[in-house]
Amino acid sequence: MVWLIVAGFATIFLAHAAPFPFLLERFAPSRSLWHMSRTSRPPLVYLTYDDGPNPTATPALLDVLRETGSRATFFLIDRHLTEATAPIVRRMFEEGHAVALHSNTRALMLSTPAALAGTLTRNADRIAALAGHRPCRLFRPHGGWRSGAMYDGLKQIDYRLVGWSWGLWDWNWYRRRDAQKLAERLARRVSPGDIVVLHDGHHVDPAANRLYAIQATAQLVPALKARGYGFGRLCDA
Repeated sequence: MVWLIVAGFATIFLAHAAPFPFLLERFAPSRSLWHMSRTSRPPLVYLTYDDGPNPTATPALLDVLRETGSRATFFLIDRHLTEATAPIVRRMFEEGHAVALHSNTRALMLSTPAALAGTLTRNADRIAALAGHRPCRLFRPHGGWRSGAMYDGLKQIDYRLVGWSWGLWDWNWYRRRDAQKLAERLARRVSPGDIVVLHDGHHVDPAANRLYAIQATAQLVPALKARGYGFGRLCDA
């Protein structure tokens, strides 16, 4: 009986927090995006960056992406978008990257569908007003924490929830992130259509040191290009 209770709680937890498609995705398969087509030619990888815009890291990261001729999708936190950081977001659009919505709190999973829809719409409106371009209809919740109500809210405004491919993230189990090891691990695990997650920002600190992400990108992109990969934008899905 104890094991059944534990298994039940574990299932409920994973339904909302699993870093991969789980129970909720079975009820809203058209509202979630965890992997892209494996059959594109050339094969594509989807680089994504969370928690920006970051005035101390994002411009240098954009430099690397420009120098390597690659494109990415940036998931932005509303509170980090200001008059000072708006030019960084404008540059994302101008240099051919995709821009979508992110959050800095797991509390959105507790919002009503209407409240979530309203929050995301206001966030998109601010990006359009400050950066001159509107983000696409994609949303990545903080830490991947989600709920049925969240999916209902996304449906109201025709948005999709975005996750990532298994193991292709820069979280290092509370150890310091090493750019070279991270780039090597990601390059080793990537397959066509994979969605990779790195962080050019931080959900609390708007100017966090993210040198590792810049350096890892500078190493990862050439390694993947050497294997014949191109780089897609999730907003083109």
